[in-house]
Amino acid sequence: MSAVANLFKRILSGAWWLFTLTRSVVLNFIFILLFVSFIIMIASDKDQIEIPDKTALVLNLVGDLVEQKHEINPMDAFLNEALGQEEDRPEVLLANVIDVINRAKNDDRVELLVLQLQGLQNAGLTKLQDVGKALVDYKSSGKKVIALGDHFSQDQYYLASYADDIWLNSQGFMLLDGYGRYKMYFKSALEKLAIKQHIFRVGTFKSAVEPFLRDDMSDAAKEANKLWLGDLWGQYKQDVANQRGFAVENFDESITDLLTKFSQSNSSFAEYALANNWVDQLKTRDQMRNELIDLVGENKKGDSYSHIGFKDYLEASTPITALENKSSNKVAIIVAKGTILNGTQKPGTIGGDSTAKLLRKARMNKKVKAVVLRVDSPGGSAFASEIIRQEVELLKAAGKPVIASMGTYAASGGYWISAPADKIYAAPSTITGSIGIFGMMMTFEDSLGKLGIHTDGVGTTDISGFGPTQPLTDGMAQLFQLSINKGYQDFITLVAENRDMTIEEVDAVAQGRVWSGAKAKELGLVDELGNLTDAVIAAAELAELEQYDTLLIEKVPSSRNKFLQQMIGKSSSFLALSPFSSNDLMSPTSIDSKPVTQFVGQLQKELATMNQFNDPQGIYTLCLACSEQ
Repeated sequence: MSAVANLFKRILSGAWWLFTLTRSVVLNFIFILLFVSFIIMIASDKDQIEIPDKTALVLNLVGDLVEQKHEINPMDAFLNEALGQEEDRPEVLLANVIDVINRAKNDDRVELLVLQLQGLQNAGLTKLQDVGKALVDYKSSGKKVIALGDHFSQDQYYLASYADDIWLNSQGFMLLDGYGRYKMYFKSALEKLAIKQHIFRVGTFKSAVEPFLRDDMSDAAKEANKLWLGDLWGQYKQDVANQRGFAVENFDESITDLLTKFSQSNSSFAEYALANNWVDQLKTRDQMRNELIDLVGENKKGDSYSHIGFKDYLEASTPITALENKSSNKVAIIVAKGTILNGTQKPGTIGGDSTAKLLRKARMNKKVKAVVLRVDSPGGSAFASEIIRQEVELLKAAGKPVIASMGTYAASGGYWISAPADKIYAAPSTITGSIGIFGMMMTFEDSLGKLGIHTDGVGTTDISGFGPTQPLTDGMAQLFQLSINKGYQDFITLVAENRDMTIEEVDAVAQGRVWSGAKAKELGLVDELGNLTDAVIAAAELAELEQYDTLLIEKVPSSRNKFLQQMIGKSSSFLALSPFSSNDLMSPTSIDSKPVTQFVGQLQKELATMNQFNDPQGIYTLCLACSEQ
């Protein structure tokens, strides 16, 4: 017995020694990285990024264009850069893109703006339109914009259309396929798995739960989606046609027309794009590079044209300390971006508690005289939406006007938190409305029964032991549906009271139906069409402010994270181990377009969306179609 005990003791001792050694190695490695980073940060003044004279600013955007970035652990970001690893889903802040373009307009060192957009992924038409306005303003200075690439996606091409000259690789690809909404449906799969889904909803057009009820899109959902998708596609075509100087009919929406033109263009996508006036010139990468050298000269190495990339220009042109406006009057901007969830959430997701805290901070700040709530959300938890709405009402009660400024989408819960604002601004392409509500739960009694697992017992009431392993009784189903009905009535009452409409008028445009911003204004759901700047001006006017500046109220990073972010920003470029140069601006950013990868990614996204829901009553006001735009 003692021999067994000694053996066991030695095993535990060895395991503990291995654990201690591993912990020591990991901690020492992190310490060394931090120490080296600290030394580099101290010495980094000698290695400041310089903006060359007579140069090209390359807008080489990589990732999704967003109103607010998701919060990333500073150490994770540092290790990704140091090891040459890309983020799973990189993001580019819209405000930074517009800021860089505006600075370059008045920067004598920048003679040319180059749009190199092959790394740009999802953007949404509303954000693209905001960048487009900045490009138009930039060109008013007399400076030229050139767009180049091996290929253009539809979002990428929208921005490229604002260029004075568009160059496509002679073997390149582009195809404008319009807007569509296609989802996966799971009804038959759930039946095969013997999973019973129980859906409670109000709204003829509330299609968020259809993938669990059907194997196809309902006629009502098709009707609603086709209308707002048509509105957005019409805006896209009109904007591009205006910039390119051709008729809005120059979009080949018929496969017959496309095949005819494609055949006449030697069955080449590049030649088709040129013949259709989508692009101005077909060039190889070397030809592009040489022509840019002719325009702005060579770089110091002599291997390319003189240029500075988006990130470097942003860092080099940002003042070390912002000059504080002495005005005591502030118009606060609070960004509500992402799915609305209960509790405290990180930036990039709207938390009922965390967003309410930001609104409360604005209310308590005596210098804040008005608030702009920038909403970019498809909705989510009904309870969390209500917590945020209550804080908006308290702001108004404190005498501080509130303007809701809608981004790419502000639907369902996104509309719930916008409705009480004194005024609602939306872009014509904003996706809004979706005033409806639903609840959903699944029970697994049949699935478990196939495995020989059953639930049984006794309780003191009809609802004792209610849970996912037992059938949902008719009484409980009726209870949930009554609750959902009440939630819908609360929603349309909220809208009616704040939009000066009757309950019947709201119900006629509600029912979960989605609208474009332009159509929402016609229906009375939106007051004005405009962007964030327009909303800030309106907020100042309501507060009767003649002099003011804006104040972005957001989550403040901890002192530890601030310190890490400062070191990471200074040292990551020195510690990069990747053999590939990040300054090779002629090389495209690879985008994984393999069908299997896309399918798996979409499935993961669907499951992740459903898994993150945490409303305490299981009641949601969400527009799933919006979240894909």
